[in-house]
Amino acid sequence: MPMTATLLAAEAAEAEARAAILDCAILVVDDTAFNRTLIGAILEEAGFRNVAYAEGGQEALDRIAATLPDLLILDIMMPGMDGFEVCRRLRADPDKADLPILVQTALSSGDDRNKAFAVGTTDLVSKPLDRTELLARVRIHLESRVLIRRLRAFRARVEGELAIARSMQEHLLPSPALCAALGEPAGVALRAHTAIAPNLGGDLWGGVRLDGRRFGVFLLNMGGQGVSAAMNAFRLHTLLHELAPDHGGDPATLLAILNDRAVELLDDGEHATVIYGVVDAAAGRFVYAAADAAPPMVLDPAGAAAPAFGETEGIPVGVAPGTRYETRSLPLPPGAVLVLCSVAVLDALDGEDGLGRIIGEAVADGGGETGFTAIVGFLTAALGNASGDDHTLLWIERSGA
Repeated sequence: MPMTATLLAAEAAEAEARAAILDCAILVVDDTAFNRTLIGAILEEAGFRNVAYAEGGQEALDRIAATLPDLLILDIMMPGMDGFEVCRRLRADPDKADLPILVQTALSSGDDRNKAFAVGTTDLVSKPLDRTELLARVRIHLESRVLIRRLRAFRARVEGELAIARSMQEHLLPSPALCAALGEPAGVALRAHTAIAPNLGGDLWGGVRLDGRRFGVFLLNMGGQGVSAAMNAFRLHTLLHELAPDHGGDPATLLAILNDRAVELLDDGEHATVIYGVVDAAAGRFVYAAADAAPPMVLDPAGAAAPAFGETEGIPVGVAPGTRYETRSLPLPPGAVLVLCSVAVLDALDGEDGLGRIIGEAVADGGGETGFTAIVGFLTAALGNASGDDHTLLWIERSGA
């Protein structure tokens, strides 16, 4: 942005902030009409446009109950309900606990001032009133009030955007019915666990139908967190499904085209790790290509003592145009379990060795739904209920026949 435009934007923001402060609601409470008139005149001369008055403590509480002001200027020594009691009652109400209370008082002893702060006074201004001191303290507390209000509005907006993005992300994840529709023709059970972090980590996975006893499966993870990471993951998810009908049987070509499209789509510094592969039950193999993703793992309970991990070297998607990827494969014999996961899963389970050991134990105990549930339990225990990053684990188990 040019310097002139930047300065104009800054000046506009400052003017907006000043206007917001001058529009704040101020309630002046004093049993003496002269004092109310004096304070009101000082405030109105300074440009404050929303000043109301109350003659005593109970009237003040009634007005506050009807409309919460942004600042209360309160006299301490009043007949009936004094300022101390007004403070006590306001601070006892959680909805009014953060209302700034500027007490005007002629009390000069330390004990009296300590008592005022003990019942919830925010600040003190001495009588007789000094115009400069009064306005300075009013502005300080209203500036804080406006800032807090804006921060709350910003937080609410961000939380709303996160909630919408989370709902979209959950909606895009394949349902159990879709998992069954993909897996059953190929003679495999496809189970999935995805936990979405509070700030959204950009994990998404999906499956595509292919011919015969084959289906494609992908797992992607956008760098970064938040709504922007989630939105970019949605874009790549859409691209993968657009490319699958023509290139779903050729993982390396699909990733190369996806990368070139992502370079155009994503901003500088944005990238994603991706693995895409084809589960081919007829050939008994998992054929895949990877862009810096976590390695796939296959455990054959019939003939392997330890899991076999595939290689996943490759530049992340979206970094450099023209990047090419290598097609690799892993054997997937009857009864074998193929596991795809996000890097967060490896980190939580102490890398490939930890994941391999846990998967091996689950398969040795019979695999199936019980084994998968055990793995999810391990993940939940390792990551807790509010992980700092999304994590996904796909369990693809071929039938023994």
